[in-house]
Amino acid sequence: MAVNEGLSIGALARRTGLAVSAIRYYEAQGLIAPWRNAGGQRRFDRADLRRLSFIMIAQQFGFTLPQIKSELDRLPGGRTPTKADWTRISQSFRSALDARITTLTKLRDNLDGCIGCGCLSLDACALYNPVDRAGENGPGPRYLMGDEPAA
Repeated sequence: MAVNEGLSIGALARRTGLAVSAIRYYEAQGLIAPWRNAGGQRRFDRADLRRLSFIMIAQQFGFTLPQIKSELDRLPGGRTPTKADWTRISQSFRSALDARITTLTKLRDNLDGCIGCGCLSLDACALYNPVDRAGENGPGPRYLMGDEPAA
């Protein structure tokens, strides 16, 4: 297949492992933008393989489609994104990933200690939260999210 013929949606689905319906959904969300050939058939650029791969990976890391779209909208139109373009996007995701890694590490370390300690003493537990003091900082497991217990 010549490069200028583009990829059919079926070829794109086979190459990415995505269902055709998922590709159409991503198109409807503005994450990819196919074009039409002379016969009116939907065609995708080879660069859409990389876009779809990025979408799948970013979703696995917990990013939402609006967050992903915001980043993809920063890619240049009219040309295949370069390594520098993708590096710029990855750097903007880096701080969010670093924050998640820190939170997950703290969660792992605290849960491991709590589950394995066997103390059964709420007075000694680092996660103890009398009178819901942590609730003043917002919803969720505040200490596991990084808040420090009050002294």
